[in-house]
Formats: sequence, C-alpha cells, structure tokens
Amino acid sequence: MKPGKFAFTMTLIVLLFFYIPIFVVVLFSFNSSKSPVWTGVSLKWYEKLFTSSAHVWRTFMNSIIVGISSSFVGVILGTFGAVAMYMGTKKFKKLMWTTTYIPFIIPDIIIGVSLLIFFTTIHLRLSLFTIFIAHVTFSIPYTMMIILTRLQDFDKSIIEAAYDLGATRSIALWKVIIPIALPGIVAAFFMAFTLSIDDFVITFFVAGPSSTTLPLQIFSMVRFGISPVINAISTLLLVGTIFISVLLRKYVRYII
Repeated sequence: MKPGKFAFTMTLIVLLFFYIPIFVVVLFSFNSSKSPVWTGVSLKWYEKLFTSSAHVWRTFMNSIIVGISSSFVGVILGTFGAVAMYMGTKKFKKLMWTTTYIPFIIPDIIIGVSLLIFFTTIHLRLSLFTIFIAHVTFSIPYTMMIILTRLQDFDKSIIEAAYDLGATRSIALWKVIIPIALPGIVAAFFMAFTLSIDDFVITFFVAGPSSTTLPLQIFSMVRFGISPVINAISTLLLVGTIFISVLLRKYVRYII
C-alpha cells in the first residue's frame, strides 16, 4: 500500500472509531423502543426529557451556573496571569510556565482528592460553591495558555509604542493588551465552560449531596441501566456544543 493511501486509510479508521459511537447515541435517541434494537422513529424520549425529568434539568442548571461563573472568574485570573507571563522576565516566565504546566499532567483524581482534603480541613461544606472553586482551579491553566498563545503572536513593540505616546500601565492594559488578547479571551472562556460542563472526576469528589451536576446525574442514571433519555440529553448537548463552536469561530474571526 502506498504511503498516501495508508495515511488516508488510517485517518478514516480513526474518524470512524471516533464518530460511530456518537452517531449511535444520536440515532437511538429517536428509537421508539427502550431496548438497543431499532424499532422505529419516535420523539417520546425527548418528550419525557422535557415533561418528566425535572431532576435532570435541575442538575443541568447547576452545571450552567457553575460553568458560566467559574469560566468568568477563571478567564479573569487567566488573563492577568497570561499578561504577567507575557510582560515578565525570562526567569519569571520559566517559573510561571512550570507552575502552570504541572496541573496539565496531574491526574484529575489527585486534584479531586486534594481539593476534598483541603475543603474538609478548613471545614467548608461541600456544595455548589466548592464545585465552583474546584472548576476555577483547574480552568486557570487552560485559560492562561490560550490567552498567552494569542499574546505571543504580537510584538511587544506595540505596547512600548503606547508607553512612548504617554500611556500608563493601566491604559496600555485596557486599550492595547486586552483588545489584542480578546479573541484568546473569548476562546479561553468557552474552553473553560466546556471543561466545566464536561467534568466528572473532580466534581465527584467536591460535590455535596444537594449539589449534583449533569455529569453526576447521568452517571447515577447509567448505574440503574442505560435509558434512552440519556441519549436525548447527549444529543442536545452535542447540538449545543456544535452551535457554540460555530458562533465562536465566526465571532473570533470577526474580532481578529
């Protein structure tokens, strides 16, 4: 087999391996039967989701609240961290890069257990607030790296020119640096939001009995058998993710 055909074949196999399970989930969300055997098209699982699944929507709203708030705070902290790395000395950059990179390689279960021990030590009751703190914690490295990548595409001489024209540090930050980093900030927010909505392992350790998020709810539903309602939830999340991705791509392209 020629190298070009081999590469094409392997790429096709990987894509099929990745997308076929997603296609199956979407397909069986429209199956009229609860069994994994196709018996006909039906929307009754979506109807059940919207009419008889109040507990699912409560957990969904918990995920949205935590996702938006933690992403907002994470982006703010990540922006200032990225600016500090961009403007700092080489020694400072090396230190910040090391401390920021470590969370990427630490397993989620270790982060979850560490946060649980910390919250227990300071006698902080597990709730949506502890989930919020945990999500801010693991989102900061991602937001910093995304925003820093955006800043590195520009020459520092632009900022130095602003200083030469009489701009103070605060004016240069809000009038020059933030507008330059804006596409990265938007991308970082949506990345942090996606990670928050998707997270299960860390949330599992820091969630209280009355602070269930959607991934935890889906996990508890799966333990009692796979319901087609889960397929319907997954399909709606997939459609929402694609919609947000398209909007994000158009928005970032517009503001670059």
